Amino acid sequence: MQVKIQPFLRMGTLLLLFLFTSEKACAETIITSVDLIMLPSNVVQRGTNVTLKCQAEVSRSLRSHPNYEYIFYKDYVPLNTDQMNAMDSLYSIPDARVSHSGKYKCAVVIKKEKKESSVKDLKVKGLLTPVLNVDKLTLTEGDDVTAVCTAEGETGFLTFFFRDGPEELYQKDTYSQKVEHNLTVTKRHENMFCYYTIKLSGSLETSNNSNVISVDFQELKIKPDIKVMPSTDVIEGDLITFSCSVNMTHQRNSELRIHLIHKSTTLSSNMTQEDYKMIAMANDSGKYECISKLGDVLKHSSVYITVKELFSVPVLSIHPAEVFEGENFTISCNISSFASEKIQREDITYSILRDKTSVINKNKYSGSAGIVTNGKYMCMANANEITKESQGVLFGAKVLVSKPEITTSGLVIVDKPFLIHCHSKNGSLPIIYSLKRNDITLNRTEVSDPHEKAQFLALISTPSDISSYLCAAENNGRVSIKMSERLHVTVLVPVGKPLMTVVPVPGNIEEGDNITLICGIPKGSPPISFRFYASNHTPIHNTTVQSNSSSFVLSTVNRENSGNYYCDASNNAGMSRMSNIVTVEVSLAKWKKALIAVFFMLLMVLLVLFIMIRYKAKRVELDNKESVWSKRPPDQDSLESPNEGDIEYTEVAHPQPEDPTRIPLRKGTDTVYSELQTSQGDPEHINHQRLLEYAELNHDLSEPVD
Repeated sequence: MQVKIQPFLRMGTLLLLFLFTSEKACAETIITSVDLIMLPSNVVQRGTNVTLKCQAEVSRSLRSHPNYEYIFYKDYVPLNTDQMNAMDSLYSIPDARVSHSGKYKCAVVIKKEKKESSVKDLKVKGLLTPVLNVDKLTLTEGDDVTAVCTAEGETGFLTFFFRDGPEELYQKDTYSQKVEHNLTVTKRHENMFCYYTIKLSGSLETSNNSNVISVDFQELKIKPDIKVMPSTDVIEGDLITFSCSVNMTHQRNSELRIHLIHKSTTLSSNMTQEDYKMIAMANDSGKYECISKLGDVLKHSSVYITVKELFSVPVLSIHPAEVFEGENFTISCNISSFASEKIQREDITYSILRDKTSVINKNKYSGSAGIVTNGKYMCMANANEITKESQGVLFGAKVLVSKPEITTSGLVIVDKPFLIHCHSKNGSLPIIYSLKRNDITLNRTEVSDPHEKAQFLALISTPSDISSYLCAAENNGRVSIKMSERLHVTVLVPVGKPLMTVVPVPGNIEEGDNITLICGIPKGSPPISFRFYASNHTPIHNTTVQSNSSSFVLSTVNRENSGNYYCDASNNAGMSRMSNIVTVEVSLAKWKKALIAVFFMLLMVLLVLFIMIRYKAKRVELDNKESVWSKRPPDQDSLESPNEGDIEYTEVAHPQPEDPTRIPLRKGTDTVYSELQTSQGDPEHINHQRLLEYAELNHDLSEPVD
């Protein structure tokens, strides 16, 4: 058993080693460059055998043998893929054509690695000259011929053209080398040829012209002969007979059709069998044409007919052009000319119609304008069984303007501009409106739109001025003037400057009182909105009333209610006015004032008692201690100047007499300065030459200073 297993182990080891080596070798393969070579050249003539060679330089290990995949591209589209064990690959283009021209490149792929060459252009010169053939060279007008254009051996997407000199007969796109075209010959073709084009990337190549073919052509003699009886110049009402004929003696085909046509209208399609007859009318003048048709072949003959009017088209007229209701008008129907060689003026009869209903069988009609005469009028003239109608004329009697209405738009406010409108419900346009103030015309305007109203700008200074306005309307001169009623609308008076008053009068207001704030205006249309404000623009009350004043009560005021008060007023006129500012001071209540007065009186009584007691105590002490205090300060300078006067300062305390009824006014000390002249020689006097005497007068009976 062990002998059989060992060979298998050796073979497995060798296989793994081979696979590892192959994978490693492939991993070491590198494509260094790829080049595309065109042989014999990149520019060749048609029919050359061209070879494209894709050459690659590959770096690989000695033991590796990789597979090469070559891919060739034309105009960036792959052509083919070939796997081979070679360093290069060839792509052949035998018998090259212009269609092979383009941009080429190649790519080399080894495993997952791919590298492309640069793009190179291949140019193949020379297109084949096409050959033109027809199946018949001798043709009769109307025969069919088959033309074949061939470019033998040419490839690619081709466009073939068939021409007869400068005229293009046919065009077709195809990948085929040959194109057929069936042509019906209706005229001589003496210069037939063909050519083709091929579209390359970025350019269009055109071949040479083919051989030229001339086709013998025999014309069909089927041109019709047209005759008119009695003449090409006729008068309206005459009978005209048309005949169209073709000589078919030597014709091969008898399937011939002849048509009579006038102004794109086919009058008859059976002129080969019978003539065409008609009564000539004025609008029948013009070109008449006979057309014969055999297969696809058409032949034409024509004649011009002139038809003279028997009489002109009648014209209806209305005089005067504008008529108001109740005024007279006249309608006339007339012709401007007639054929005197056929009829006389008396031979013409007339009738006038309104809304297609006969009014009178004459050429004139008169009436009084009104609703019943309104409508569309026309007239008819008749002679020799020829009847002509005039153009319709719309007639409507103009309506006199009705009494205008005068109105306003928006609010009417004193001293502010406003619009006045004037409008009449009835009346033919245009209407002229005038704005009047009593008998004075202020402005005029004309209205031509039925939905438009005349409008005027106005201004009043008092409410009573509004009734002075009225308007007038007219549409037929002064005789048609209608006056409106006087203008009556609500007039708003803006509020005047409000006046703020306070009851009671400021200065007599005490705590606990009720204050009435009254805001009044001198003028203004109700309703009036009043607003009351305290200090700092704080609103405290607002109301709307029908009168010119309003009030607000502040109940049981206190000191905090002191401050500035004002009001403003407004109404529907849209403007608000502010009043004057009133300052309110709330004083203490009387009982509080009395209480304070009593308190101060008690305080003064206590103070007086205290002072009297104090005074008596001081007086007793002063009676026992009355003294005068004197002092002589030493002065050395006075010794050196004995001749100078000595100054003595003395402080004297004066006792006050007892007066229990006197209330001391102030407390103070009086100092008396006195200069004493002493004698020289007495040393004691020298030391006291200058004495300062202080006399303190103590009015509050204080003790002298020791």
